[in-house]
Amino acid sequence: MYKNVLTALIVCLSGCASQPEVVEREVGQFDLRLGTAPSRSMAQGLVSPTAASTFRGGLDLTHESGWYVGQWAPSMGILEGKQLELDTYAGYMQHRFDQAPGYELGVIRYSYPELEDADRHEFYAGFNLAGSRLGGALSSGPGRTDSTLLLELGAVSPLAVDLRLKYASHSMDSPMYYPGGRVEVFNDWSLNLSKPWLGMRMDLSYTDSSLRGSECGVYSGQNSYCESYFMFKAERSLF
Repeated sequence: MYKNVLTALIVCLSGCASQPEVVEREVGQFDLRLGTAPSRSMAQGLVSPTAASTFRGGLDLTHESGWYVGQWAPSMGILEGKQLELDTYAGYMQHRFDQAPGYELGVIRYSYPELEDADRHEFYAGFNLAGSRLGGALSSGPGRTDSTLLLELGAVSPLAVDLRLKYASHSMDSPMYYPGGRVEVFNDWSLNLSKPWLGMRMDLSYTDSSLRGSECGVYSGQNSYCESYFMFKAERSLF
């Protein structure tokens, strides 16, 4: 019954192509958001809901005191090969003014009702001061533990470049084997530099991990690539 209700909501939201992806309403002392796009980026940008599939949606309810709860379904499991996933979260955010210090903390449960022993939890916390952010997250799932640190600095002098650093450590309960050895713990990291220029957004990113060569056959971290990788991107909005 619960899955059928969610499916009906997602199909209804997905069918309103001309409407905004997130609809926001005030309900007494609460701010309610419904939509087909994630309405919240947890822990000041440290933890983001899983990337979405074709049929997706969720809701977010925030009290004026700063407490919030919500659920995001990146996949309804309707299409072949896709599993139903429900990301349920609760937390507290204290942040009133852009230049005043603020913080956020909470927990997310990643649930897969159609899979056995696949659920996991992630605890997160972040601090924000004058556009700069520092955060951490700890994820506990079947067979592994992942921890992440994030640092974001806005408009670093003298070039006014936004800087973002992320470092993660991954520990396995059981070794992962590759030809010639095994891996129980590995780390990965990323660096991103971003700057607006002539109406465009310029991004330079670098990612890497502690694994090399054949070890990369067991890589399962946050980066798209196991070994050193550079990427440059320039974006310009047409509207």
